[in-house]
Amino acid sequence: MRLAIEFGLACLSSALCLGAIAAPAAPCAKPVYLTFDTGHMGVAPLIAQVLQRQQVKVTFFAAHEKTQEGDGTLGQHWAPWWRARASEGHAFASHTWDHAYWRADLPEGSSSGDAPKFRIRPSAGPQAGQNLIWTAKDYCANLQQAAQRLQVLTGQHPLPLFRAPGGKTSPKLLDAARQCGFAHVGWADAGFLGDELPSTSYPNAQLLDKALKTIRAGDVLMAHLGIWSRQDPWAPAVLEPLIVGLKARGLCFATLREHPAYRDWMGQRPMSPQSPSVLPDSRQ
Repeated sequence: MRLAIEFGLACLSSALCLGAIAAPAAPCAKPVYLTFDTGHMGVAPLIAQVLQRQQVKVTFFAAHEKTQEGDGTLGQHWAPWWRARASEGHAFASHTWDHAYWRADLPEGSSSGDAPKFRIRPSAGPQAGQNLIWTAKDYCANLQQAAQRLQVLTGQHPLPLFRAPGGKTSPKLLDAARQCGFAHVGWADAGFLGDELPSTSYPNAQLLDKALKTIRAGDVLMAHLGIWSRQDPWAPAVLEPLIVGLKARGLCFATLREHPAYRDWMGQRPMSPQSPSVLPDSRQ
């Protein structure tokens, strides 16, 4: 394990990674599913370079969030970045348009036909920071807005999947999303890569060591395209050593297109969240 870490760290400053680049892709027998949620995008170019260098395909969950430069994660400034990722074979899915956090289910009225309502707190958009009451239709519209924008930016149908901000959901919220064509994807316990934790308490070396020791085949992994609050950014120090170290353990990388909980279902339907369907529910 120590050798894998040392080799991975050396990749950041030498040509040692080149051997891992040139080999043709083999069938992925022991996959992990690396996913990225949007963020301030400051490390997005670096992440793209690492993924291309290591020939790793990932799934991006996108909301329209504030960025360090440009007009938001799904604005025109970042449109070329998204188009380039699509040309490289990555996959895309909704993270809600307004990065809208579920806070609570609200009690239903006396009528059996009353639609469920939710307390929602967006962290992006014109109502950021406000406590709102949304119907299931409102939540679905926010999911679809992000998916539709991703289709415009990438030229691809996004996957009929979503990730709730913070991974916060309820059975009623998941059911509402399923009714409008979206299945939820969380992450494995070991797949929480820790890039949103304070770097003073969770330094990069510690996060890397833990991930290399605990990640197993089949895990969904989660990181971000930049976290505002972390002083020592995670991606420049950890991403490439993590990929190299997991490859050294015999693991490989796949997008959620290949995930067994979704693959067969998506193969039978267009990858466009347009109509209500019964979808798998992954809270892994």
